[in-house]
Amino acid sequence: MTKAKNILFIMFDQLRWDYLSCYGHPHLHTPNIDRLASKGVRFTRAYIQSPICGSSRMSTYTGRYVHSHGASWNNIPLKVGEITMGDHLRKAGMDCWLVGKTHMAADAEGMARLGLEPDSVIGARVAECGFDVFERDDGLRAEGPDGFYDPNGAKKYNQYLSNKGYEGDNPWHDFANSGLDAEGNVLSGWFLKYSSEPANIAEEDSETPYLTTRGIEFMQSHDGPWCCHLSYIKPHWPYIVPEPYASMYGPEHVVPPVRSEAEREDAHPVLRAFMETKVGQAFSRQDVRDAVIPAYMGLIKQADDQMGRLFEWMEQTGRMQDTMIVLTSDHGDFLGDHWLGEKTFFHDASTKMPLIIYDPSSEADATRGTTCDALVESIDLAPTFVEVAGGEMAGHILEGHSLLPILHGDATETPREFAICEYDYSASSIVEKLNTSVRDAVMFMVVTPKWKLIHCEGGHRPILFDLDADPEELIDLGNSAEHEDIIAKLYDNLFAWARRPSQRTTRSEQQLNDMRTKSGGTGVMIGIYDENDAPLKLTVKYRGRKARPFAEYMPKED
Repeated sequence: MTKAKNILFIMFDQLRWDYLSCYGHPHLHTPNIDRLASKGVRFTRAYIQSPICGSSRMSTYTGRYVHSHGASWNNIPLKVGEITMGDHLRKAGMDCWLVGKTHMAADAEGMARLGLEPDSVIGARVAECGFDVFERDDGLRAEGPDGFYDPNGAKKYNQYLSNKGYEGDNPWHDFANSGLDAEGNVLSGWFLKYSSEPANIAEEDSETPYLTTRGIEFMQSHDGPWCCHLSYIKPHWPYIVPEPYASMYGPEHVVPPVRSEAEREDAHPVLRAFMETKVGQAFSRQDVRDAVIPAYMGLIKQADDQMGRLFEWMEQTGRMQDTMIVLTSDHGDFLGDHWLGEKTFFHDASTKMPLIIYDPSSEADATRGTTCDALVESIDLAPTFVEVAGGEMAGHILEGHSLLPILHGDATETPREFAICEYDYSASSIVEKLNTSVRDAVMFMVVTPKWKLIHCEGGHRPILFDLDADPEELIDLGNSAEHEDIIAKLYDNLFAWARRPSQRTTRSEQQLNDMRTKSGGTGVMIGIYDENDAPLKLTVKYRGRKARPFAEYMPKED
C-alpha cells in the first residue's frame, strides 16, 4: 500500500443508506460495494446538509452549510464568489475533474457583472462549481410544452445513443428511461405504473455503465494527482431499469414501509403538507411501492455490478494502490416511509447518507473493515480531500472536519456535538398548502446521536424524535412537556450554529490574530495619553520631529 495520490469521489443520486447489504438490506446484495467497505471505513451516522439534489451537492462541493453558500434549492445559482472543492485542491496541487452530475446552476448574472466569460478557464470553472469538466451529465432530458427541463441534460449521452443506432429525437427518454409494448408504443418511465417494465435498451448502453466507462476513460487519460468526481445519475427517478435487472426483484422483496396510522393522524402540520403532496399520496399506495421499489433495487444492483467492473479495472492498472475511493449519495428516498415520497423531509430515510471511504495508505491499515458511529456531515469531505492533497486547511471557509484522523485510527469522533440539515421549500407547492410566506418556508434539523429536532419557521411547534427509543422516527415528542428541557437544549445548539461567523471568509483566523497583535506597528495610537505610556519602538516615528509654525507658510497680505 502507498499514500493516496488521487481521489475517486463516487456519488450516487438518491441512494438510500439502508439499500446496501453492508448497511443491512435483507434482499439487495451489493458484494462489490461491501468489498470496498471491507477495505475501508463505513460510516453509520453520516448526514447530508439538505434533502434535495442541488443544495445538498453545493454543500458537499463547497464544504459549507446551505445557510452559508445560499444555493438553497435546485437551480438556485451558487454565488460567484463561493470557493469550491476544486479551488482548494488546485491550490494544493491537485486537479479536480467532473464525470457526471452536479446539478449546479451558474451565477450568470454575477459572472457578467465581474466580466467572467463562460468560455474562459476561470469562467468555465466558476460556471461548473469549480470542476474541470471531462463530461457533465445531469441526467434528465425531460421535455414538456415549455421545452426541456435542462436543455443540456444528458445531451452527450443522447448523442452517444444516437450514434449507437437508437432512433428518435430523445433516445434518453424513449429507450434508456422507457419500456415498450407489443405494438411498439413507448411506455414512459415518468409514469410509475411502468416502473416494472424493462427499459428498452441494451444494458451495456444504459446510463450507469455509460458513466462507468467514462470514469475509466478519464483515469486512463490522466496521470494525477487528481480528484475525479464520478457522479452517477441513478438510482434517481425515472425508476426504470433494463434487463436482467428488471426481473431480479419483485413485490416479495419489498420491505414493509416504516410508518403508522397514528403517525399520519397526528402529523405535524408541515409534515402533513408533505404527506398530502401528489408524490406522498402515490407512495402511500402499496401498488406504487410494488412497482417502483423492485426497479429501484434493480438500479442499485446494476450500480453495484458496475462498481465491480470499475474496481477490477483499478486493481489491474494499479489505481487501487494510489487512489482514495469515497462512495456516498446526495440524499435518500422515502419510498413510502412515513407516508412520503421523494426526499424532502428530515427522517433518516432521506437525510442519512451511505458513506464508505477506502484509503490505500498504510496509515489506514488499522481501520480496514471497521464501522464508525461518529457524527459526520457531507461538508467533511472537502477538508478530508484537502488534507489528502497536502493542502493548508482554510478553516475560515471550510465548515467541516477532515476525516483522516478517523481513517488513520487517531480519532473515533469528529469535533461536533450535533449535525445540521436545512430545507428551503419556498419554490414548492407546500407554500400554498400552508399559506406561508417565502421567508418562512424554511426548516432546520438538529441531530445528535440520541435526539433529532426539526424546527419549522412560521410559528410552528417543533418535531422531536428519540432516536434510541424510537429509531424508526414514528413518535413525535415535540408537544411533550416532559421533553421541554431536551427541546430547549437542541434549540440552543441550533442558535449557537446560526450565530457562527460563517460569512467571514476573506480573512483566516491567523490573519485576524495578526491584525490584532501586529497593528500597533503601523502608527495608530488610540487611548494613549502620554507618549511614554507606549513602547518606544511603536512611537519612534513620532519622537524628535521638528516643524515650523504653519503661519510661516501662509501667503502675506500686501
